[in-house]
Amino acid sequence: MPIDTTRPFKPVRMALLTISDTRTRDDDTSGNILAAKIDDAGHELVAREISKDSVEQIAAHLHRWIDDETIDAIVTTGGTGLTGRDVTPEALDRVKSKDIPGFGELFRMLTYKTIGTSTIQSRACAVLARGTYIFALPGSTGAVIDGWDMILAEQLDSRNRPCNFVELMPRLRER
Repeated sequence: MPIDTTRPFKPVRMALLTISDTRTRDDDTSGNILAAKIDDAGHELVAREISKDSVEQIAAHLHRWIDDETIDAIVTTGGTGLTGRDVTPEALDRVKSKDIPGFGELFRMLTYKTIGTSTIQSRACAVLARGTYIFALPGSTGAVIDGWDMILAEQLDSRNRPCNFVELMPRLRER
């Protein structure tokens, strides 16, 4: 979709959560890629943390950031697979107000082109939680690159036409 350069760019204030029992800040390759992409796009990374693969711990991080008025969107990486320790979608279920089903559908459609039927193992998803967007990407470097470059870079750009997530932000908490 086209970027309308006549429209102003509005930076999004973002938080980044890596979900892993083994990663540290030093070896969080996917988190480092996302942090760089957020910065390169002109957005503001206001918080970054690592959480264990625990529904309770993930949900606690998310609740704290959802209630933080300086955060507009949260991106997570990891925990979206099928193993017993992959619990990110279950944590999102605990905090969500609304599902954004098209995100996961589009992610799997686009990544089918690069990883074929293996994309069926991904539970990438997105939700809206009390006015805050949460996007859950798989933990692989390829998945975070695809998710950012093919979906989030456009949808988090206020100049993207015909519409984008940013222009909805002022209305997300309306009743």
